[in-house]
Amino acid sequence: MKKVVILFIVILGWMNVSAQTLQPYTIGTESGTDMPDVIETTISDLNQYGLEIVGQYMPANDKNRWVIVVTHPELLNAAESIGGLTGFAATLRVGITLEGDKTIVSYTTPAYWGNAYYRDDFDKVADNYEKVEKAFENAFNHRGHFVGTGFGSEKGLEVEKLRKYHYMFGMPYFEDVEELEDFESHKDALKMIDDRLKEGVPNVKLVYRIEIPRRSLVLYGFALSGENGEAKFLPTIDLSSPKHTAFLPYEMLVYKNEVVMLHGRYRIALAFPDLTMGTFTKIMSTPGDIEDMLEQLVEDED
Repeated sequence: MKKVVILFIVILGWMNVSAQTLQPYTIGTESGTDMPDVIETTISDLNQYGLEIVGQYMPANDKNRWVIVVTHPELLNAAESIGGLTGFAATLRVGITLEGDKTIVSYTTPAYWGNAYYRDDFDKVADNYEKVEKAFENAFNHRGHFVGTGFGSEKGLEVEKLRKYHYMFGMPYFEDVEELEDFESHKDALKMIDDRLKEGVPNVKLVYRIEIPRRSLVLYGFALSGENGEAKFLPTIDLSSPKHTAFLPYEMLVYKNEVVMLHGRYRIALAFPDLTMGTFTKIMSTPGDIEDMLEQLVEDED
């Protein structure tokens, strides 16, 4: 009888987790404070609670938006423990947006992106993610104004769906990455990319670079400009309020000797899960445009 009760509790717990719905973004704070001051205090509060700033920039060249990219020891420990494509989960993002008379600070909900990127391995790193979530809550509550409201999807996504997420039939899953290039070694891949960045390539600017050496993983984040860049596609898809500013920047992962990016039809849809097919068709070329821009970093010029 005791074994039956334990089994029932385990099944009930699994059902509760599976039925839980998550949102892509969480509001940290809202205020009438000017953006420069909010950026300054946000950076200070994040640093104070162990969220390391690895990069920041103005996405889509929009003066009403700012993105801060952060990592945390628990994010790095989690990615190191599993390895592979979970390198994409080494950072999270904070978006600061002036909307009307309010400055809204939001962040990518750790459990949402964690379940999407770790999939069935998320349970192995759930404790890490709870600590990261607590760090965000403490940082935004430092001045007593934490909001904590999720947004980005009307109904949210269930954990089970997130772990197997794709926009619709025929669309890519997390593991269906775009392979940009293979190199003879991890070192060769990094040298090519870093050299190209020093030389400069059109419409691609480095926002951050973070390493997980024991797994031969390096994650890059890029600002994308030009006629096919962020200023083209972000206003087309970011129509609701609060804004999905923390969707950016776009990432590229060096995994051992391979250079890969998440497929645009996965990465964009994951960030905008309620995107209608009508809106999606307006950016039909965007996944290929992003791939073309990032390929400049790994293509042989000869």
